[in-house]
Amino acid sequence: MDDRPGAPRQNASEEIEALITLMAKLPGLGPRSARRAVLHLVKKRALLMTPLADAMHNVAASARECLVCGNISGAEVCHICRNEKRATGEICVVEDVADLWAMERAQVFGGRYHVLGGTLSALDSIGPEDLRIPKLVQRVADEGVSEVILALGATVDGQTTAHYIADALEGTGARLTSLAQGVPIGGELDYLDDGTITAALRARRSF
Repeated sequence: MDDRPGAPRQNASEEIEALITLMAKLPGLGPRSARRAVLHLVKKRALLMTPLADAMHNVAASARECLVCGNISGAEVCHICRNEKRATGEICVVEDVADLWAMERAQVFGGRYHVLGGTLSALDSIGPEDLRIPKLVQRVADEGVSEVILALGATVDGQTTAHYIADALEGTGARLTSLAQGVPIGGELDYLDDGTITAALRARRSF
């Protein structure tokens, strides 16, 4: 430890400090929350830390992006895309995997998904080719999709992306709908409760 006057004081080993620094980079965790979490893990080493380390190792080795929809899975094609019962002709388009998982938690949608990987943003120089929009257009053509549900956030970028997709799918014959009541302006799916998502999906309207 650096004992010079004014030098930052470390209360933990370098290994623990390194873990705290990594944990602090996770969404929703700052330095203080990360320090408390790591301290709790160390105290519960056998009960929590070792199983967590094993689980993280397994996920790091096996997790991959589904080649069809973009979901995170342990296989090249996720269980949703492999499930023939979900070949309903409906594709629900979401911005991120977290939104897909939110829809699945609500247990109200029985079709398949398409994860864009973000939204169009001129400010961040994100264009259609940076997202999975061309893949969506190809899926609609190849899979004979009858309805595309645009379950994107009610933000400026989300709605810009929705309008772009609507233009790209014009002439395909697929019906375009979007989530209706219950989704507030500026809202993101991952922060909505299951009941709100269910109401929004059931009351979807033509886009």
